[in-house]
Amino acid sequence: MSAQDVYNTLYSRFHSVREYLAPVLRDSKFKETGCVNPEEFVAAGDFLVYKCPTWSWEAGVPEKLRDYLPSDKQFLVTRNVPCLRRAAQLEVAEQDQDTKEIEAGEQGDDDGWTYTHSNRVPQSVEEMAQQIMDEDDEDDANVQQLADLRLDAQQAPPADDDIPDMEDIPDMEDDQIVEEDDPAVAAPPTVLQSPDNDKILQVRTYDVFITYDKYYQTPRIWLYGYDEQRRPLTSQQVFEDVNADYVKKTVTIEAHPHLNLHLASIHPCKHAEVMKKIMERMTQSHNGDQIRVDQYLIIFLKFISSVVPTIDYDHTISA
Repeated sequence: MSAQDVYNTLYSRFHSVREYLAPVLRDSKFKETGCVNPEEFVAAGDFLVYKCPTWSWEAGVPEKLRDYLPSDKQFLVTRNVPCLRRAAQLEVAEQDQDTKEIEAGEQGDDDGWTYTHSNRVPQSVEEMAQQIMDEDDEDDANVQQLADLRLDAQQAPPADDDIPDMEDIPDMEDDQIVEEDDPAVAAPPTVLQSPDNDKILQVRTYDVFITYDKYYQTPRIWLYGYDEQRRPLTSQQVFEDVNADYVKKTVTIEAHPHLNLHLASIHPCKHAEVMKKIMERMTQSHNGDQIRVDQYLIIFLKFISSVVPTIDYDHTISA
């Protein structure tokens, strides 16, 4: 066990005690600090389940029940989320990589948060907010397009005079017909090679959990991975699907607060700060329209994708 692993284990135990002793947030500080209280967490979870039925509430084991949350809504989970590639495959050339770290500084600790550029992940908080807004605008455009299609389908059918008689259509000679190659036949599908060269696409899946952290007063993400044979992934294999800048720093192995499992977890130390900045940028870009607290988890999941860019839960979200 490395020195970093020992530190993470001790810190995890310390945080468990600290969270247990921390008071429950009662007042709403969503706009001022980016934190949410348990009631707001449940409201945001209900909205997430409504918008994306792949997510659901669970109760966990009875002996780990948190009395500040409803007994049947202790945490959220989505299962069998695909992960087709390793995080290292998304890394860009080193000279094109630009990172920015928010230093803890005034808080007196050494926690920090890194924003890393890749082909999926925005570089800064401003770019995160802009990307989320662009995705929302695209969703609105798709909805409008579907509505237009429904209106077109409801229009009256063409008059009989507009439909040509089959006898008026000239026959086409066989020698005038040029058959094109069927692309499905002409181009065989590409098969990804596995490390064992067995031509099997290596598809991992993940169960993704969202819990409420009473000390940091924010949601917290937990990951439980499986290989293609549904065998649980080792800690090292899970770290292969995490952005390298966060492994064993922001992402560590800790005890799940509601299950008897030790899972990879994304540390919530900077969640409130980042969420506050993202929501401020989004409010400014929407001419002052305030982000609702029930939208919190949808925005949160989009931002968390910077840490686990190949775990493709975000495709199921429609804000």
